[in-house]
Amino acid sequence: MFATSLGSDGAELCPLQPWQAEEFLAHVNRGREFIGRFNGLPDVVTDLPAARSFLTAYAGKEAADVGLIRGIRLDGTLVGAVILRRMDVAQGTAEAGCWLEPAAVGRGLVTRAARLLIDWAIRERGIHRVEWWVSAGNAPSIAVAGRLGMRKEAVLRESYPYRGERHDEEIWSVLAPEWTGGAGGAGG
Repeated sequence: MFATSLGSDGAELCPLQPWQAEEFLAHVNRGREFIGRFNGLPDVVTDLPAARSFLTAYAGKEAADVGLIRGIRLDGTLVGAVILRRMDVAQGTAEAGCWLEPAAVGRGLVTRAARLLIDWAIRERGIHRVEWWVSAGNAPSIAVAGRLGMRKEAVLRESYPYRGERHDEEIWSVLAPEWTGGAGGAGG
């Protein structure tokens, strides 16, 4: 219910609410190691109360108009998500993010879902700048940023510790005047 088609392959973008915590936890468990290579989600969502708390926090963000989460479903199964980790409508800024479990990789799901999310943020909420913060080692996520027409702006060298190692982080962004819906990049 309330799903948006992501194409003819049965993929959909849909709300993800606290009452779906059990399904969300099962999804995280299926992808725990894979997702955790670059994303701290599996370290936060460790059991059912934590899954419910995570989704409740995003429900609160959406109610306060400061962020949101949308699930990516493939043939009815939750396989990933896209998020606005933060959104400041007054300042016109937002930060998008994503993850997928391994069975869903390589189908363009994140690109399609993030395109819809960013388009909504820019066209409906008036966001001027959407950022994509990504570990410099996460080549698939960097490729998504490029497909969305984002530009690499910076590398924050050894900016954060994760699982006992310091990591570089890249910042990519797209501005509203450049946004073309992610088809062919900014301005094209």
